[in-house]
Amino acid sequence: MVPKLKVATCQFPVSADIARNTGYVRRQMRTARQRGARVAHFPECALSGYAVADFESHDGFDWPALEDAVGRIGELAAELRMWVVLGSAHRLSEGNKPHNSLYLIDDAGELVDRYDKRFCASVDLAHYSPGDHRSVFTIDGVRCGALICYEYRFPELYREYRREGVELVFHSYHAGNVPAGELADRPYPAATMPPSMIAAAAANHVWISCPNSSAPQSCWGAFFVRADGIVTGRLPRNRAGVLVSEVDTDAALYDSTARWRGRAMDGVLHSGDLVDDPRSRARTGFGPRTGRLGS
Repeated sequence: MVPKLKVATCQFPVSADIARNTGYVRRQMRTARQRGARVAHFPECALSGYAVADFESHDGFDWPALEDAVGRIGELAAELRMWVVLGSAHRLSEGNKPHNSLYLIDDAGELVDRYDKRFCASVDLAHYSPGDHRSVFTIDGVRCGALICYEYRFPELYREYRREGVELVFHSYHAGNVPAGELADRPYPAATMPPSMIAAAAANHVWISCPNSSAPQSCWGAFFVRADGIVTGRLPRNRAGVLVSEVDTDAALYDSTARWRGRAMDGVLHSGDLVDDPRSRARTGFGPRTGRLGS
């Protein structure tokens, strides 16, 4: 049977209020399941709130409340028999800043892995400790990987996952709660993030789910990209919603780089066969004996 997977890419106004965030997550999980999704995917720091944008620091943070909320979401995942990819801060030992993480919860409600954001932007590093590993997991026969926000700037991470046979990347964002004036002065997230996801999908032939916080002002609405780089659905900015998309790993999609991608990843940076020709080697002129033009 050809692996197919229905993914719910979810957005809501992420905030510093753990209880409010939990309510949104649980409601959207139910909506996603009613619409046939097998996995619900949420934004960066969806449960905890994002220290860079939603609150000033983790000083006095209510870690027990956060851990209780993760448990409640796991219980609902088991009840609904669905997977959850959930953004949250993850507490470390005393003296260490938390990770910025994605919890990978299976359809039995078990935490089966945790992805920790490896490339933290400079503003992140004031609040979070970077991670050190990739996360590869399989849902209903579809091989998946996870990334977080700023990591879109590093195409090496997509190549790493493609080498591992990943077909679907859950790439969570938090590009919301941005002051309107700042959004006008610094349009980079809206200008670079969605196009980068289109390019990453097409270059690596992977499907990508891209949820975002919908807190005003959000830079863009959550969207889903097919493995040929086509955006198959978007949600509007600044409004909570659930986008359900189907991954079909056997779909006859355009992939012009399929023949040469493996070679490129192995460092063979050309297509076809090279030729041994003096006129090819003479790069500063038109002939093999001199570098002077017109010889």
